[in-house]
Amino acid sequence: MKIVLAIVLLIVGAIVTALSSVTLEATNSTTFCTSCHSMQWVQEEWMESMHYSNVSGVRTECSDCHVPHTLGPKLYAKLRAAKDVWHEILGTIDSEEKFEQHRWQMANAVWARMKATDSRECKSCHTIAAMDLKEQDRSARKKHKNAEVRGKTCIDCHKGVAHTLPKKPAKKVALNQE
Repeated sequence: MKIVLAIVLLIVGAIVTALSSVTLEATNSTTFCTSCHSMQWVQEEWMESMHYSNVSGVRTECSDCHVPHTLGPKLYAKLRAAKDVWHEILGTIDSEEKFEQHRWQMANAVWARMKATDSRECKSCHTIAAMDLKEQDRSARKKHKNAEVRGKTCIDCHKGVAHTLPKKPAKKVALNQE
């Protein structure tokens, strides 16, 4: 009886693990991310960026920048993303006008997370050590060469790479993003 129970538990565990993995991967797809109405214009911005089309032919998807690759931080990011779905349902960001009202605050929340993690998601693809600094213009070469020494991380200089930079609002708009 104990052997049968152990086998059943192993099978159930394997099924739960497989379903969890499939669900995590499905919710990492750009198709899933842009399925909300409020992400349609964000998708258009991304499609005009270097992260969508470039000389190397490497396309960066939503999850490459917005979802950590290791399991613990990835699960935390998924839980945190539930607030975006909630605000879509509530109607807080369900039109381009409403989204733009909150863009500054939402962007700053993302930038703060990226700064706090030393641009972890950027560095999963880009590393200063792998850059051919000779191919960069003089200003970029100097900045990249000194970035680590000065305690800078990718997001300090590269805001607005994949999305339109938000305009700082004249007054504070309330939307709890953290």
